[in-house]
Amino acid sequence: MATIGVFDSGVGGLSILDEALKQLPLHHYIYLADSANAPYGEKSASWIANRSLHMCRYLVEHGCDAIVVACNTATAEAIAQIRAELQIPVIGVEPGIKPAAMQSQNGVVGVLATEATLNSDKFNSLLATLPSQCRFIKQAGAGLVPLIENGEIESPAMRTLLQTHLQGIVEAQADTLVLGCTHYPFLKNHIRELIGASITIVDTSDAVVRQLGRQLEQHGLANEAGIMSLNLLSTANGDTLQAMAERLLQTPLSHRSINNQSLMI
Repeated sequence: MATIGVFDSGVGGLSILDEALKQLPLHHYIYLADSANAPYGEKSASWIANRSLHMCRYLVEHGCDAIVVACNTATAEAIAQIRAELQIPVIGVEPGIKPAAMQSQNGVVGVLATEATLNSDKFNSLLATLPSQCRFIKQAGAGLVPLIENGEIESPAMRTLLQTHLQGIVEAQADTLVLGCTHYPFLKNHIRELIGASITIVDTSDAVVRQLGRQLEQHGLANEAGIMSLNLLSTANGDTLQAMAERLLQTPLSHRSINNQSLMI
């Protein structure tokens, strides 16, 4: 069995971890949340790149055979640098704008992501490769990540903020919406209520984990003989992270080996 590191600025990467536990259950997982510094989306590109590399080095030093950078912002700003330095498979996440463009019937696609992701060279380079007849309505989800990190998913403040962010996308008559941050799938039910049933929501968690599975296979790490174990590591509070994991993960955590730890790194 492989040791797989899943890194995010906070709890958003739990959406990727949840899918990994479903598709690739018999591995050891280390989830590293840099919650003391969340959100990344409002920080400088150089800070994000340096901090993300530091977090991934920590995971390698603690035995990870592969890493999922489960943060759109960190992927956009740091994935090339991380892959250049680390000698293990590194899988990133990016907004699913390509599949969204293919699925859209009217050529209007909404993208809800962090400011850093929307402004990144990686995102805009990808955007430039897509058909010009497709119009992308880009919306920064300012304020959403802190509310999720604080466990305020069901709060009136969250609903009000979401309504504000989604209004322009709905008014532009987008028929497809890309969730461009791994935190946002936890808001999917609220988003669906606000945008209605006719708009397709694109979330790339499944595609990311399938790519992880392919990389494990190619590197001889796919053997799943063993019992899944999960270490939850946070630069803020490990108990808080575990409580959030137990709340947000759809995969039951009972009867599994789970440890949590607060880090100063």
